[in-house]
Amino acid sequence: MSKGQDSKKSSKKEPAKTQKEKKADKRLKKEEKTAGVKLTI
Repeated sequence: MSKGQDSKKSSKKEPAKTQKEKKADKRLKKEEKTAGVKLTI
């Protein structure tokens, strides 16, 4: 059982996006949402 866990840890791949990139994307989406809400009012 522990063998499987060990192999999982060693083959851990790098994340596609860094934490900063994720945050930037989130902020962009949020801004788009608020802009859309302002347009509808």
